[in-house]
Amino acid sequence: MGRDGFDKRVVRADGDGATRPALDHVTINGLGDAAAIEQGRAGIEKDFGVKCRYSDANMMDGAAVTAMVHDAEEAFGSLDILVNNAGIQHVAPIEAFPDDKWEAIIRINLLAAFYAIKAVVPGMKSRKWGRIINTASAHALVASPFKSAYVSAKHGISGLTKTVALEVAQDGITVNAIAPGYVWTPLVEKQIPDTMKARGMTEEQVKHDVLLAAQPTKEFVTVEELAALTLFLCSDAAKQITGTTLPMDGGWTAQ
Repeated sequence: MGRDGFDKRVVRADGDGATRPALDHVTINGLGDAAAIEQGRAGIEKDFGVKCRYSDANMMDGAAVTAMVHDAEEAFGSLDILVNNAGIQHVAPIEAFPDDKWEAIIRINLLAAFYAIKAVVPGMKSRKWGRIINTASAHALVASPFKSAYVSAKHGISGLTKTVALEVAQDGITVNAIAPGYVWTPLVEKQIPDTMKARGMTEEQVKHDVLLAAQPTKEFVTVEELAALTLFLCSDAAKQITGTTLPMDGGWTAQ
């Protein structure tokens, strides 16, 4: 994000008169239909009155991730907030886990975050302000069978978060991870019919007894809730919160 105001509610002057970067502009990255991506990009500009760029950088390629960060800095003058949110999943027993799937999950879920953080920290240090938010998972704190690569990557994200937070603790930069449980997204919603058919269950049974089996609240996390926590962590009210992996999992990791 650039410096001129994505959501000015999270920007304010401190009592010492110091000002914090306004958050106006954003660079987004992701895979999908080109028309849908453009619709989303244009929608951000229309809804929030900001400039929004799209980068098609391949998260498998560290050099491409680094270039994406530098391009955003050049386009907007600075990059003050970094949200590492790329992720993929594959489920298989360890002895049958495909090598290429392991490699892709580690690269996209962990190495991409490393390269983005490495590229963004120098600029943040020079401005004495920055926020880095890493999307982890409940699987950064606990494990599940058949998810060796994903659990390893997310545990790695938690360790990376702690380490970088300590390195930049006196530079006005905070580094945190959010660890959600199951989040209600179109991707999750699309899994329900197949699971209903495979297990002979109703939709409600699939939600309650399969997808939300580990979440005591029996409620999905919403993207709005995740966004609200992210905004809080970007605010000066959260400037003493750093190096943490914050669960948002309906009580999953409390068990």
